[in-house]
Amino acid sequence: IGTWSAVTTMVSIGGPLLGGILGDHGLWRFIFFINVPIGLAALFILSRHVEETAVEQKQAIDYAGAVSLAAGLALVTFGFLRAPEVGFGHWQSVGALIIGTACIIGFVFIEKTALQPMMPLELFRSATFAGVNLLTLFLYAGLNAGMLFMSLNLVQVQGYSQLESGLTFLPFTVIMVFLSRFAGGFADTHGPRLPLIFGPLIVGVGLLTLSLIGKTDGPAAYWHTFFPGMVLLGTGMAITVAPLTTAVMTSVKARYSGTASGTNNAISRVSGVLANAIFGSLALLFFTNSLTGRLQESRFSQPEKVAISAQAVNLGNAKVPVQIPRHKQLEAKQYFDNSFINSYQNIMALAAGLCFTGSLVSIAFIRRRELDRVD
Repeated sequence: IGTWSAVTTMVSIGGPLLGGILGDHGLWRFIFFINVPIGLAALFILSRHVEETAVEQKQAIDYAGAVSLAAGLALVTFGFLRAPEVGFGHWQSVGALIIGTACIIGFVFIEKTALQPMMPLELFRSATFAGVNLLTLFLYAGLNAGMLFMSLNLVQVQGYSQLESGLTFLPFTVIMVFLSRFAGGFADTHGPRLPLIFGPLIVGVGLLTLSLIGKTDGPAAYWHTFFPGMVLLGTGMAITVAPLTTAVMTSVKARYSGTASGTNNAISRVSGVLANAIFGSLALLFFTNSLTGRLQESRFSQPEKVAISAQAVNLGNAKVPVQIPRHKQLEAKQYFDNSFINSYQNIMALAAGLCFTGSLVSIAFIRRRELDRVD
């Protein structure tokens, strides 16, 4: 598993670099087509070199469960994404959140009664399996939110090009490549409990370190600003990923290993989507409050304050309104930058808190003796 983690991380190096190059040249739409040839190549390799696993009985597709879960997650995500534009009290936001939550609750009841559920609830009777998935939820929510807002900060405020922003994540990837196999071997010998306690803890420290960064001098200041935090993020995730997969696969009976792996993978993806939606709403709230406070003490006229405040929905990409006099435009730009950095720092601190919570979950739920009993 450690070798698999290292290889998958190694091939992902090209993602940020290629995405940065395409973005800098205005070809960002092509980013969405990159996976098409890769997917076709993967299907060809699978058809030629991977044998199908025989099943004891034909499995029915859990259509009701799939529809209810997909609808629930889509509506909850829409509710949080819509809230910054129309307000949390608006019927569109509230309605989507209520119906989405109801669909997710309905999914649980469907899985409880289905003859062949897509996510057997009996898997969660294992404290380790439940704990590992709860850890995954917190860890990947914090990591994805932190990565997203760090990227926005680099490009929109710190003056990095999109390619330079992609290059800042190379230390994370390189550390993952070289340490993942070691972490997997450690988990095989000593169990995954310790890596799953200290790995998320180190990731949290990395995010907290990154949250302390204010306005910098751009790429020239990278090595003493963002680089230390990226090293901590890479180290923490390298320690975590392979042992986490090991814990998932060994916490259930062998016949459920595929379902367990799929469930954990789905939770990691869902946590990122929901975190970006929720943290996006929080970021706008932090940004707006910070900008409003600065404008109240400023020398801008009331119409100018209204025009500047209207840009808050754009966060770090906010533009100085054309009606602002030239001698005041630099001050307005500084207000936007400082307000975004304030929002960024709050988001990164919250993301770190999620990772620290994941570490506490590992302490409470993951037990070596339960894994030994399943084996």
